[in-house]
Amino acid sequence: MTKTFSAILIAIIFMCLTSWSGVKTDIISEGQQPQISTDNKGVVRVVFGLKDEIFCATSNDQGGTFTKPVLVAKVPEMHLGMSRGPQIASSEHFSIITAMDKAGTIHWFRLNQLSNEWRNMGVINDLKGSAPEGLMGLASDRKDNFYAVWLDTRTGGSNQIYFAPLADKAVNWSKNSLAYRSPDGHVCECCKPNIAVQRSTVAIMFRNNLNGSRDLYLIKSLDAGKSFSGAQKLGIDTWKLNGCPMDGGGIVIDRSNMIHTTWQRRGLVYYAQPGEPEAYIAKGRNANISGTGPNTVLTFENSDTVKLITLKNKNEVVVGNGGFLKSTVLQGNKILCVWEQDNRIKFKKI
Repeated sequence: MTKTFSAILIAIIFMCLTSWSGVKTDIISEGQQPQISTDNKGVVRVVFGLKDEIFCATSNDQGGTFTKPVLVAKVPEMHLGMSRGPQIASSEHFSIITAMDKAGTIHWFRLNQLSNEWRNMGVINDLKGSAPEGLMGLASDRKDNFYAVWLDTRTGGSNQIYFAPLADKAVNWSKNSLAYRSPDGHVCECCKPNIAVQRSTVAIMFRNNLNGSRDLYLIKSLDAGKSFSGAQKLGIDTWKLNGCPMDGGGIVIDRSNMIHTTWQRRGLVYYAQPGEPEAYIAKGRNANISGTGPNTVLTFENSDTVKLITLKNKNEVVVGNGGFLKSTVLQGNKILCVWEQDNRIKFKKI
């Protein structure tokens, strides 16, 4: 057997093994705007968009490798880019993906984790064309209850905060409800609202538009979204801005029901808990948060570099180049990161 033939044979065997076992490089696929979720069994799913199509890649080995992305659905004229894109949340038996089109429809798709099949389940917003801005958040508890929040124009023709829950195994979302209406006419019209859940506590964070300021506010429910508290401003300082920063931050609730948030103001990233002064973290934007307790991870971007910081040690870690970094904390406190660079979805385990 010649050396050339042996080299070719080895290369073929390597390619076959790679295709059987999943993606082994740090690139999942072409795409934009990745979002990440981990279900109760530790299975990681990354959803992203590519033009008008939604794809989902799965890791069964704690982010070591990913399967070839599965086409979930095609949504004509789908919003994609600048925090607009498919969202995902996972629970005990189901994973749900939402996607918004430019006509103002919120589509949703459900994965039965047992059969591993995605199904088109219909529409979330119960008024046609009410969500043209294309910005929403999605969360779940650990018992197959899901919660959605989005910018909706049905009240007064301007963007307000709307909300809907999906009960365990239900096939239709509950009636949409107005969770917050800005007394100044509308909330910040280009910033993604975010939502977090812990048992019956539901917290929604959004950027408001009050008295010319674009600050982050919080509303909270203690009864699984049946009622919400009045809006509470996050942080002490304010940001007078005649425009939209297109940056909604991130929120989590830990097991003791403490709420943790991160967001940017004037190009600086902060960490804050409700009622407490904000703590400066770093220069950057597009901040997000995952994990709880000392394992809380803040992610953000600065210029063309994506970075993370853990609250435990405050060390700044450069993850790579690109933008819109998202993370999840895995077993053993490993951090799995996904982000976009040059229209490709990348991942790294830290």
